[in-house]
Amino acid sequence: MTSADLLHEVRDPELPGRLLTMERDALIPLLRARPEADFALPAAGCPGWTVRDVLAHCSAALTRVVESRFEKGVFSPESNARDIAERADWTHARVVDELERGMGEAGPLIARAGGALDKLALGEWVHAGDVREAFGAPGAYAGAGLPYALPLLARLTRESGHLPLHADLDDVDEPLRLGDVSGERTPARYIGDAATLVRLCAGRPVHERGYELAGAREGELNIFG
Repeated sequence: MTSADLLHEVRDPELPGRLLTMERDALIPLLRARPEADFALPAAGCPGWTVRDVLAHCSAALTRVVESRFEKGVFSPESNARDIAERADWTHARVVDELERGMGEAGPLIARAGGALDKLALGEWVHAGDVREAFGAPGAYAGAGLPYALPLLARLTRESGHLPLHADLDDVDEPLRLGDVSGERTPARYIGDAATLVRLCAGRPVHERGYELAGAREGELNIFG
């Protein structure tokens, strides 16, 4: 695929929803099988938040999409804190139920939003990785959703003009091109596994230096700020 092809790539409106339902089918059974104490574990990559806080944030965000509640300041740190606080008296099971509903129902609404909410779907998938990481469960920032998450990540970074990056992934057949494709900036180069690339792009900790990055600093890859 040439740079011109990338610039004119058509958005797949169903992709965010497919990512969410794929993750729902994997994550919800995991959550229902965990003991109550695990919900109080510190969430990976989310300083100050527990697993319960991450799940409450995710379920609230998706419920806002489903119910079309987008008041001023929505999804800001202050708004996120209020959403979590509003669910403080809920049982863990109720939070998981809300999350399951949101992951199943938000996709068509995200599809109709024209791309404005696509990043939210990717963020929900990353947060599922945070939960798996906290649990010590396999598949953090990878798993069955990865083939949906990577093209979504690539398109979002291209549309935002993010730092250009050429990624040769150990566990994916085709190279991945992220960020600006105008040719005005020389792409940085990443060699390593896909999950580590997701960690870097999401600003999550990388515990082992099993990758190569040239032409950029790790922090420059973070798309969530």
